Amino acid sequence: MRDSREHDMIDDNVYDDEDEDTQKDKYLTFQLGKEAYGIDIRYVTEIIGIQKITHVPDMPDYIQGVINLRGQVIPVMDVRVRFKMESKAYNDRTCVVVVRIDNASVGLVVDTVNEVADIPEDQVSPPPRVSGSKSSRYIQGMGKIGDEVKILLDVNKLLYDEELEQLKGGGFYEGGDKC
Repeated sequence: MRDSREHDMIDDNVYDDEDEDTQKDKYLTFQLGKEAYGIDIRYVTEIIGIQKITHVPDMPDYIQGVINLRGQVIPVMDVRVRFKMESKAYNDRTCVVVVRIDNASVGLVVDTVNEVADIPEDQVSPPPRVSGSKSSRYIQGMGKIGDEVKILLDVNKLLYDEELEQLKGGGFYEGGDKC
């Protein structure tokens, strides 16, 4: 089990709706295998250690099941499986990044969380376009930090509309827009 560090990884100021400028150009970065990824911090509600996942029948293979997060049932997506990467056993570095997608909370299982990084808009390049590739639809852009490149994901496109509806239909939808 993880210690209290997991909840302290994001500064409380990023949750202020009135102070949206503090969120601009900030990305939560994490690892999947050897590659570094980032997601826009405004979608992240919290980071937790891996915990018991209850498997739910008839879900897409990358939806591992659900967790009970302080009384709220949250579906959990293994991002490695979603990206058709080789699966990896969960360990004490594995994290669940809880994000809001279309007013629904979804947990994203990642290998490890790195940091919140500033990537100015002028340091983000468009994603590579490869004909016939569906995986590039998840990519918002390529963020450059020094000599490193972070693959910036569009969290709204991690689930297809019909998959999001299936999660909503499964009782995982929480109406309203509280984070």
